[in-house]
Amino acid sequence: MLIEKEANQGRLELVNIEDLVPADHLLRKIDKYIDLSFINDMCRPYYCLCWVS
Repeated sequence: MLIEKEANQGRLELVNIEDLVPADHLLRKIDKYIDLSFINDMCRPYYCLCWVS
């Protein structure tokens, strides 16, 4: 007997990361006073850039 399978399509959900961290969270206070942008430059050699066109 042949049984057709129901379509099982995943759903897409868009999430804004700003909505995930409460306004009074400790990390927001740290981010306000400490510039951690240097970490991006330090880690850049370890990024995979093979998908960039």
